[in-house]
Amino acid sequence: MAIFSVQARPTDAASWAELARTVEAAGFDALSAADHPGSGPSPFVALAAAATVTGTLRLRSYVSNAGVREPVLLAADVATLDVVSGGRAGLGLGAGHTPAEWRAVGRERPDVAGRVRRCVAVAEAVRALLAGDEVTVDTPDLTAHAARLDAPRPVQDRIPLTVGTANSTLLRWAGAHADVVGLTGFGRTLADGHQHEARWRADQIEAQLAHVAAGAAGRDAPPVLEALVQRFAVTDDAESVAAETAAETGLTPAEVLATPFVLAGTADEIAAAVAGHERRWGVTRFVVRADAVAALAPLLPRLAGNGSTSSALEIGH
Repeated sequence: MAIFSVQARPTDAASWAELARTVEAAGFDALSAADHPGSGPSPFVALAAAATVTGTLRLRSYVSNAGVREPVLLAADVATLDVVSGGRAGLGLGAGHTPAEWRAVGRERPDVAGRVRRCVAVAEAVRALLAGDEVTVDTPDLTAHAARLDAPRPVQDRIPLTVGTANSTLLRWAGAHADVVGLTGFGRTLADGHQHEARWRADQIEAQLAHVAAGAAGRDAPPVLEALVQRFAVTDDAESVAAETAAETGLTPAEVLATPFVLAGTADEIAAAVAGHERRWGVTRFVVRADAVAALAPLLPRLAGNGSTSSALEIGH
């Protein structure tokens, strides 16, 4: 069973509300908002607005930048979203790859290991705060003294945590602790500070999943695997779409069509690809951009029937 969510950003109140209603009515699982301070909207404000016009749609940051967000403020944001949505909030976290976002809050972006350490520390602190615990941390990566979240208290017993990453250490941590591992397919950050090399080849995906599996050893149930779809197209010429994406990424068209980060083809071909990604990789959830909603919505009933397992999250419900 494939589960689809939408990542989007508001540009005005009317179109954002309409998108939220459309996404819910079509049967998407969640509406997600990215977190890029200075170049994008506040995810929790946007998601709270979406909560007022929906009733069942899950609402999730995808992903909040752990490098520039402090745990008590992040916990308060997600708890407030959970309250105003009646228990539909989710938290996505990532290590924060954009140097300008770190500098904007007075920090220089650390090396990869430093970003990963902070992401783990923030994730652990936020989880503890949401659980009602007091948090004191004093390390080079994170400082918090007697932090508590006395109010608001979230509706859900446990806010589902998604960790979006392609980093080996963070994948292992997510395998051990996250509810959802968001496979981003991101490789090295390019010179502009925003774009990435694509880490989409089969051997690269297999290596990422091996880290998740290693982290998940001993868990009663492993985390759900979710892919961030960078290109979605319903077309009878998938090869042309694949060729365009191959030129941008350095992959071959065949490699593009084999990756879960691209879904392109006829309805039959997309359905086969979604089922194939579950069989091969165990990926049962997909996040698409807002521009895919109109084309994907008619396919959702069919795609939800693919595979043999369900990845719907019931945590806190």
